[in-house]
Amino acid sequence: MNRRKLVLRAFRIGSAGCGRELMKAIVQEKYGGPDHLRLADIPVPEPVKAQIRVRVSACAVNLSDWEYLIGSPLYARLVGGLMRPKHPVLGSDIVGVVDKLGPNTTGFSIGDRVMGDLVMVRGGFAQYACVSGAEMVRVPDGLSDEIAACLPQAGGIAVAGTEGLKPGDTLLINGAGSGSGTMALQLAKAAGAHVTAVDNASKIDWLRSMGADEVIDYREQDFARTGQQWDRVLDMVATRGPAKIAPALSRGGIYRAVGGNVGVLLSLVFGGLRFRLQKKSIGMLMVPSGRRLTERVAQMAVEGKVAPPLEAVMPLSSVPEALRRTGLGEVKGKLVIRL
Repeated sequence: MNRRKLVLRAFRIGSAGCGRELMKAIVQEKYGGPDHLRLADIPVPEPVKAQIRVRVSACAVNLSDWEYLIGSPLYARLVGGLMRPKHPVLGSDIVGVVDKLGPNTTGFSIGDRVMGDLVMVRGGFAQYACVSGAEMVRVPDGLSDEIAACLPQAGGIAVAGTEGLKPGDTLLINGAGSGSGTMALQLAKAAGAHVTAVDNASKIDWLRSMGADEVIDYREQDFARTGQQWDRVLDMVATRGPAKIAPALSRGGIYRAVGGNVGVLLSLVFGGLRFRLQKKSIGMLMVPSGRRLTERVAQMAVEGKVAPPLEAVMPLSSVPEALRRTGLGEVKGKLVIRL
């Protein structure tokens, strides 16, 4: 694809118009692996009504970016474009400075440092992004751009996934070495829960050092077949149907999946109903998106209740490598792109 066609395709970022000035961005031409990404010059977007334009300083890398990159599971295409990406720039957890306001936009001023989760529209792997002001919050003093970028999506999952834990509860986190998994581990231990962390062998000792009471290498042992039971299971990528999950739950237990194959997720939602008679709740984790949860997570970080492990800060050109490692499950905690 020549440069002119690439620029025209990139024009579709969000619903905003574009100015003549160009910016650097990592552009996704089609669904596939990191080889389908490239660093390009595309038009700087212009904010429309109720939008602000943010000069991006940092953007965290999330598993959702990998899903939108490869177009799988199916919901990634249902949201992001069935045959080709609707929004050619990935990256949803952004931090930056407001540099322009859309018409009649209120609540922010030029120069405000802001943060937010843009998982539905993305656009963070670029020097500028036009975003809905309703989705953004001011970054609290005391939080660096890099740490703030780790919080909106992953922190929100961690908070929602550990809500209501009590001292003595048992919790298993499948995918505990991820950004959301590590923050869920911190919150669970602070609540007095006994935590079993599941991930690959390279993260086992690290998770134990973070406070996990028990650790399981998922490549060596299936937690659902150990005979153990937990009060809560938080599953970052569901691969098991309800019949396999139910034996791992104690009576009154709760299983919640964050993501996974659409077929598996649907089986959890509908097939899980039959285990209600056993007092076992099986389903998906509903995370309330928006500024209220982002504000809450940010304040928890200021107070030291969550501290996202930041493995590395990388330049914009390293987005393909960062996504590759995220997709393979190699990252300990979070990777952040610094612009």
